Amino acid sequence: MARGGLLLIASALAAIPAAAIESPVAPTGLQRQVVFTEYSDYSRSEEVVRRLFSPLNGLRINREATRLGKTLREQAVDLASERFAIYAPPNAPTHGYGLMVFVPPWSTDEVPPDWTSALDSHGMLFVSAANSGNDANVFDRREPLALLAVQNMEARYRIDPQRVYIGGFSGGSRVALRLALGYPDLFRGVLLNAGSDPIGNEHVPLPPADLFHRFQESTRVVYVTGEHDAFHVNEDVRSRQSMQAWCVSNVLTVIEPWGEHKPAQAPAFARALDLLMQAEPVDADRLARCRERVEGEMAARLQEVEGLQAQGKQAAALRLLSKIDQRFGGLAAPRSVALEGQ
Repeated sequence: MARGGLLLIASALAAIPAAAIESPVAPTGLQRQVVFTEYSDYSRSEEVVRRLFSPLNGLRINREATRLGKTLREQAVDLASERFAIYAPPNAPTHGYGLMVFVPPWSTDEVPPDWTSALDSHGMLFVSAANSGNDANVFDRREPLALLAVQNMEARYRIDPQRVYIGGFSGGSRVALRLALGYPDLFRGVLLNAGSDPIGNEHVPLPPADLFHRFQESTRVVYVTGEHDAFHVNEDVRSRQSMQAWCVSNVLTVIEPWGEHKPAQAPAFARALDLLMQAEPVDADRLARCRERVEGEMAARLQEVEGLQAQGKQAAALRLLSKIDQRFGGLAAPRSVALEGQ
């Protein structure tokens, strides 16, 4: 093209307002069968194992892979084959949208229809993966799909990082709790709708100490369960008791009047969002005293392992170390990992 033609094009572009040549605005409203393309370091298989498995179980996974001459896959899912549902409120907040990443118990890409009004009033995006229900593998699908949803929603919309939450219903709520524990640097709160577990055990291990300390200090935990869903109301009690025992105090509960085992209705869901967004600072002195108690108990148990090893009682030492690993998870590392190798 002649130099004059290039100058004419440049002149024409300069005359167009900047807003007119920016990337297209991301669509609002309900979107289904959405395909994402961006991967995240958070969802790398090695990182998921580090954050969501106990140290000794993570060590065993890597050892078994080595024994078989394999390595963990970089990413557990192929995004080109996955589909997501998105809901975006029509009016974006000045400081960016909030984001609710939802882990469902069902397999379809859905947004509970009663929730859109609350999402609108709170300026909150919603995203949920298809084929991520209770019949899907937790490690290979449900967890990485939720993590990848964050990466791709942040690529499409302007999001306030202080209002990124993970939630779920029933079995999906239990997965959401695992993700909130392991990724407190990503999720600022967790909504547990009619599904919860105690933490600090083989099913919900504690993450590395720096992450768990951050969870204690800054993650908001909100339980939402129907009044007549007796089984899950009782499970919530057990879960909240374990939170208290593990020094997690930023915990609130919404009991939905007359509610059964169904996704929260709009008023209860809206109330839960209110509570997620009203995080308050924890009592630093109380937290320090609680941590000191936990660390003292853990140190005493690890010392027992060392005593058994010194007596040549290796089998007993390993049994006790396995119990410590299940209970204290990442809090006991790297000392637990070192003892396992002795």
